[in-house]
Amino acid sequence: MRNITVIGTGYVGLVTGVGFADLGNQVCCLDIDESKIKMLQAGKSPIYEPGLEEMLHRNMQGHRISFTTDYEAALESAEFVFIAVGTPEGVDGEADLKYVGQAAKSIAQTMKHPLIVVNKSTVPVGTGDWVADIISTNQLQPIDFAVVSNPEFLREGSAIIDFTSPDRVVLGSLHAEAANKVAELYLSLRAPIIITDLRTAEMIKYASNAFLATRISFINEIANICEQLGADVKEVAAGMGKDKRIGHYFLDAGIGYGGSCFPKDVKALAHMAITHGTHPQLLKAVMDINHYQRTQVGQKLRDILGNKLKDKVIGLLGLAFKPNTDDMREAPAVEIARMLIREHATVKGYDPAAMVVAAKVLPDIQLAKEPYDLAEGCDALILLTEWNEFKHLDMARIKSLMRQPVFIDGRNLYQPDTMRNHGFTYRGIGRGY
Repeated sequence: MRNITVIGTGYVGLVTGVGFADLGNQVCCLDIDESKIKMLQAGKSPIYEPGLEEMLHRNMQGHRISFTTDYEAALESAEFVFIAVGTPEGVDGEADLKYVGQAAKSIAQTMKHPLIVVNKSTVPVGTGDWVADIISTNQLQPIDFAVVSNPEFLREGSAIIDFTSPDRVVLGSLHAEAANKVAELYLSLRAPIIITDLRTAEMIKYASNAFLATRISFINEIANICEQLGADVKEVAAGMGKDKRIGHYFLDAGIGYGGSCFPKDVKALAHMAITHGTHPQLLKAVMDINHYQRTQVGQKLRDILGNKLKDKVIGLLGLAFKPNTDDMREAPAVEIARMLIREHATVKGYDPAAMVVAAKVLPDIQLAKEPYDLAEGCDALILLTEWNEFKHLDMARIKSLMRQPVFIDGRNLYQPDTMRNHGFTYRGIGRGY
């Protein structure tokens, strides 16, 4: 058993803390947000993530995890301190490191014994050196410490599985002994462990996310070409994926990527490239294609309903950026809803998990109680999030409730022939009309 402190109780911090506690460690999670800490102390997760609250309860009952807003209490017995705070997008697309800096300064001013400080947040290349400088210059007295980069690769909606069964663990440090000690925390997971230098570890995270975003934008570009040439992108992607050099992951055409990682990380990597004198043409194209995909939803509606969407009632089926989460950061639904509102359409929305978040993010849309309530009186429905429960809707009933049976399938969840047989005017993404 090791004593671990995790600073930040968002997706990364909370999953990391609960995950390490579940491996038998003693974990203290710290956050400056008192309301979140009170929720956690009451056994309630502030985020929606399948399996997280059950794991939280198990480890609270086992007295392996605790929560506090007090740095002194959090660091009292700590051997490892994981920084897992947010790094939101800055004004020019760069990662804003103010929370990382605040955490590093607070560690420096509170620590009373040697620590291994682990950057878990997604941070620009060079941040590990910067964190080390902050701690060195803000210590009240000289105390040994080491900084290790340990980028996260957690997917919202499957974060527990990703923590317990990772593809790899990446560690970077100038101190081999510190990196090896962090590696020991992960040994029971039996995952490949890559140990490298600080900057390389930080770059692995950005390069991984940018590559996955590139695959999504690539297949979306192919989808747009398929539409014009009469090919079906679903079958194209299936044929491509059989090639071992390509594989089938992240080849689902649709309305583009969203969430807290891909949009922010691609922008941040492009910003790093530009500020260091290189030309990230591919990254710019990835971002442009992603934005273009969302505009195509409006164009499909106009093609069917007419150029003016004023007074049309449009229902958004799914609001979170992906299934199994309530996260609406950079969700396509947000941009599409605002576009429709600007064109004076009436917008309704439904999501199995994101209704509370949607009420705050999209206060100008009408929130429905369930999919059939959403469909009632609509001139068109747009499928934006491919929740499993949407696969089994009674489409005959959906059609009977709508004013006009127009269906835009932004995730290619349904079969075009089946939808047309139900009487819908159906449009997918790249399905070769």
